[in-house]
Amino acid sequence: MLWLFLIIFVPGGALAVLWLVGERGHVILPSTRAAIRQGRGNATRGTAVRAVHGYVYARWPYQYIKFYISRLLPHMSAGFKRWWADHYHGKVLPTELACEIIRLDHDIRRTDLDQVIPYPMARDIVLNSSPAVTLLECPCRHARENPCQPTDVCMIVGGGDFVLEHHPGRSRRVTQREALDLLRAEHERGHVHTAYFKDACDDRFYAICNCCSCCCGGLEAMVEHGVPMVASSGYVAQVDESACIACGDCEAACPFHAISLNGKSAVDWEKCMGCGVCAGRCEMDAVTLMLDERKGVPLDVRTIGVPASAC
Repeated sequence: MLWLFLIIFVPGGALAVLWLVGERGHVILPSTRAAIRQGRGNATRGTAVRAVHGYVYARWPYQYIKFYISRLLPHMSAGFKRWWADHYHGKVLPTELACEIIRLDHDIRRTDLDQVIPYPMARDIVLNSSPAVTLLECPCRHARENPCQPTDVCMIVGGGDFVLEHHPGRSRRVTQREALDLLRAEHERGHVHTAYFKDACDDRFYAICNCCSCCCGGLEAMVEHGVPMVASSGYVAQVDESACIACGDCEAACPFHAISLNGKSAVDWEKCMGCGVCAGRCEMDAVTLMLDERKGVPLDVRTIGVPASAC
């Protein structure tokens, strides 16, 4: 019964029990030790539960995401959909803004950014500068029978030690240059850059995911099941009808089914998330992204960020 006592009564005890299961008696890894220390410092049951959730998510991401996609997502109630989105959600990033996060050379902490991340959980944005990025094999693509390639496209920014230590065969460090090249390559493949925030990760920015509509659990949740998982980039696609030749490339490429073709391409304002995939596919340069304050404020570190020391 020691394990039950630890989980209920000892701050961080649940993390210690999970370590016994997750590490299976091996020498405790430094990143796990840090997670247990953080769990012990949590004073309330709610924060302790989040610490446990964070460990489970990071330690077993492939099992976690597969369960979510195959078992949980198809059976969510309306209330649970809202709850889930409030605790685990993303902000769409055009390629330029995704690259700026990778180039970030100082820590950023800003509060009360409801227009940027309009969810109850994300009142703070914490972005950590890092000379390197950790790539992880995408759990969503891993869960599919015939996933899109490449699969190592989840970009852990400003950290990644836990991932590297616990998933050495599925993760690797890359340089800033390599990360920027990957972002551009994923954009050319028609994939969406999404900055993900999770309450399991201390309410902080966690990763840039490069999402395809056929594999990504977050996009599937939003498009197919109506879970409000993704916030608009703050931009909306606009079509220059004089340049549009009605080729249909933008319609086929849009991961949110926001473009239809009826003589000319037309954008559904409600569905458009401002990812820029359509603009990247238009050979006639007939599609551009336009700022739209009704869609929220872009996650642009050049304009919202100040050094952490100045906060």
